[in-house]
Amino acid sequence: MGPRIKTIHSRYKMRYSLPDKSAGWMKTRPANISFKASKSNAVRGIVRKAALLPFVFVMYAYATGGPFGLEDMVRTSGPGLTLLYHLFIPLFWCIPVSFVAAELTTAIPVEGGFYRWVRTAFGDFWGFQAGWWNWSASFLLAAAYAVLATDYLSFYFSGIVGWKHHLVSMLIIALIAWINVRGIQMVGAVSTVLSIFVLLVVAALCVIAATKWHHNPFSPLVPPHVPRFQVFGVGLALGLWLYSGYEQVSSVAEEVENPQRNYPIALAIVVPLSMATYFLPTMFSLAALGDWQNWHTGYFSDAARLIGGAGLGFAMTIAALVTNLSLLNATVLTSTRMPSTMAEDGYLPEAFSARHPRYGTPWIAIIASSIICALLAQKTMVQLLTVYVWLRIGVTTLTVLSSWRLRKTQPDLPRPFRIPWGRAGLLYVIVAPLAMSVMALLGSDPFARKWGPVPVLLGPIMYFALCGKK
Repeated sequence: MGPRIKTIHSRYKMRYSLPDKSAGWMKTRPANISFKASKSNAVRGIVRKAALLPFVFVMYAYATGGPFGLEDMVRTSGPGLTLLYHLFIPLFWCIPVSFVAAELTTAIPVEGGFYRWVRTAFGDFWGFQAGWWNWSASFLLAAAYAVLATDYLSFYFSGIVGWKHHLVSMLIIALIAWINVRGIQMVGAVSTVLSIFVLLVVAALCVIAATKWHHNPFSPLVPPHVPRFQVFGVGLALGLWLYSGYEQVSSVAEEVENPQRNYPIALAIVVPLSMATYFLPTMFSLAALGDWQNWHTGYFSDAARLIGGAGLGFAMTIAALVTNLSLLNATVLTSTRMPSTMAEDGYLPEAFSARHPRYGTPWIAIIASSIICALLAQKTMVQLLTVYVWLRIGVTTLTVLSSWRLRKTQPDLPRPFRIPWGRAGLLYVIVAPLAMSVMALLGSDPFARKWGPVPVLLGPIMYFALCGKK
């Protein structure tokens, strides 16, 4: 590990027009907000920035992508409770987290986003945990999306099994890595096209299903004679996964045009769009078919075929495949900026901070992360996501606590967007996600309780191994 890279305070002060009082937080921990000294303005100047519309679809693709993945909630938690989850979980999870992300992105719009916020608020150790946990979670998440995409391909190509399944997943990850090396404009264009296609198919399902409304979609509220853990624990864990990720896109804030303006606007569009994407097709499909006991992973394809015929069923299957490709695309984009930023701060080998000479992207970090994801793609989606939830809760907890800490230690830091409702609003964005996290962890299954803490506890070990007493 080379010597700790020093922060260029004057560059940040000039770039973000921070007043003298607010510069104190940078002087306290020199590497909290940093640029690598050798990174020239010319290299950073070639980074192609995303406008508002492509950025909206990048955020939507990362956080949602489509309704696929929630089907098991209907069978395990019941149709009524599933629909209520999609109405109320956002109030206690993604909406408060979005307020935090909007305030801190407008205050500190730097690459690395939440990792840099946590590091500024709580110091090197906890900043490293936020970055390491998020990077580790991205391996699991990206691998899960690649596995799901290959699963949908296997519906039409039955020979994709065993090692062939793993090979196809690896090829998908390689393709997405190439797209990401090309830069956020390329990612934004791909995300926009894929997301619009998915939304059109889902909208067609909703319209046709609405004309065939024959059942009460909220009945029964919960499945009869089912263990309480299955009703509440599984559904809540899936809900947190479905509504996670809105703060993660802050890691590419420097690659977005006018992030102080566009990030809050994107959140205001994407959060309600995500809620509608999950709630509406679920409600209309239940109202049309009433067969909640038959819901399983991939059931939206079956529902589309039963409601709109073979053509709509085929389109929904393609939409599910597209969704997972889009989610993988956005996940690689947001997560690979983390090792690049941590390398700039001296936590990881310097090679991870290298920028592509043509596209300005952290291409070595992208390739290295993609290789790890490809190796993990031999696991099942359930195995990958079970461990992922623990890491996501850790990152989200540190992120929301940073909003409180920075309000206390840096009250004069310019905040073009502020969490609404004063102190009550600040309390809300902290307490609500923490309460949801505790409920999810207490309700987790034995496998999750056994393996989930492992990568979380690995974070402190890696900190002392990589950083020592620096």
